[in-house]
Amino acid sequence: MNLIENSRTRQFCINLALAVLGTVLFTLSFPNLLVEKGLPLAAWIAWVPVFLLINRVSLPGSILWGVLYGYGAYSLFNYWMGAFHPLAGLIINSVYMVYLGITFFFLKLAGLLFRRRFYLVQWCIWLAYEYLRTLGFLGYPYGISGYSQWELIPVIQIAGLAGVWAVSALVTFPSAWLGAALKGAGSLGAVPGAVAGFFRRERVSAVVWLAGAVLALGYGFVSLGGYDDAPLARIALIQHNTDPWRGDMDEYRQNFRVLSRLSDEALRADPKPDMVVWSETAFVPRIYWHSTYRDDPESWDLVRELLAYLSRQDVPFVLGNDDARLEGNGRGGWERVDYNAVLLFEGGEISNLYRKLHLVPFTEYFPYQRQLPWVYELLINADTHLWEKGKEAAVFSVPVSRAGGPGTLKFSTPICFEDTFGYLSRKFVQNGAELIVNLTNDAWSHSLPAQNQHLSMAVFRAVENRRSMVRSTASGQTCGINPNGRVIALAPPFAENWITVEVPVLAGETPYMRFGDYLGIFFVVLSAALLIFGAISRILSGIKK
Repeated sequence: MNLIENSRTRQFCINLALAVLGTVLFTLSFPNLLVEKGLPLAAWIAWVPVFLLINRVSLPGSILWGVLYGYGAYSLFNYWMGAFHPLAGLIINSVYMVYLGITFFFLKLAGLLFRRRFYLVQWCIWLAYEYLRTLGFLGYPYGISGYSQWELIPVIQIAGLAGVWAVSALVTFPSAWLGAALKGAGSLGAVPGAVAGFFRRERVSAVVWLAGAVLALGYGFVSLGGYDDAPLARIALIQHNTDPWRGDMDEYRQNFRVLSRLSDEALRADPKPDMVVWSETAFVPRIYWHSTYRDDPESWDLVRELLAYLSRQDVPFVLGNDDARLEGNGRGGWERVDYNAVLLFEGGEISNLYRKLHLVPFTEYFPYQRQLPWVYELLINADTHLWEKGKEAAVFSVPVSRAGGPGTLKFSTPICFEDTFGYLSRKFVQNGAELIVNLTNDAWSHSLPAQNQHLSMAVFRAVENRRSMVRSTASGQTCGINPNGRVIALAPPFAENWITVEVPVLAGETPYMRFGDYLGIFFVVLSAALLIFGAISRILSGIKK
């Protein structure tokens, strides 16, 4: 009996060690507290402990270990989330506790249904999971394996062919393969022999992956550049280094002083920028509302000061603001509706606006007030600022100076969280955007890893669409990104600063722009088909016996 108990304890400790190791490798692969920009090469083996753990445990046990890994991994990886909102960390960790419990179940099921090449099915299921978790109300792209490669510029060029999912497929395969190879190793000393034996049996898949990696890298090097003759846009990006929502009217006024001072410095520089960009909700008082209704004299005074400042400028200004309007409530009355918006000012007047389409779940948007009133009340009591969704992927157009004379620049403005989703920037570019201008406020996180994790996803939007991107943020990472995803200028984080970046303006179409997330969808369909096929095959083989 003692021998059995000791064996169980030993197995549990090994499984726990694998879960902890997987959590640490996952976190280290991305920007983190220890390594500012992450360790991209760690991602190529980061999920080996995960796949090995799945291959060791029972089907019911896989759910429990998935729950443990999901909660632990996102607690460590997104440690900064609690600073965003009192409920945010708990919600995200709980969501991934459930997601990975379910995912581990299907991964283990694949191992039971497919005796030999189960690791290929597990690889497909993992990629399907990565895609599916970006969809719907709870969509959250942080931690997608492909994003870990954001600084390896030649590697990420394949995102222009099939999105981040192509990079994820390349990066996660070694983990699935090695997780299967190590299944038969009873000790550390047996690892080399187990891997060698597995390679003899499964060398075809390993060679195919290696060939794919070589081709992807070759494509990456060949596709770099190609825009030396493209026209340039000069964009001044203002970083005021405050969280604009923290404070009172005096702090809003001081924040405006900083924004205007930094903008004036940028406008006095040579060459003069074509456009000035402030960050998400950089100016807090509602410009349209207070200009129209003037129900708060103090807020109207500050709005009037802003409008007077903007009327003196001879270049367009782009800034984030809460766009509040009176709209019909469907019951014969009117009520104020708020949108997280970007306003384009020309000559001191709003010439166009964009309202955020993809809001942050729970903290900006909660559509289930009737179904879950207690959750809604909890959010409201926690001082959550909820917005309505916009309806149009707007494209702005402004005059710019070009080498050959005056021209026009078309751009779109995903707001903060929106630049983490490929589908949305794709929609902007399909609508005619030549430049992606992101306005972000990550100041609330007080975390450089959080800001770099956000940046690591933003660079993929440039690669996927072959468009330059600029980011104006409250506290970092304010930067310019070229169409290859390379950060070409970066303001120091957590400092009042401005930078003027010159970025190439491109047109044209990429396969990702044309076909979207087809590879992610393919892995979902393939995984479902394989699991169904495996289940039917096992049932039929059982009947024959």
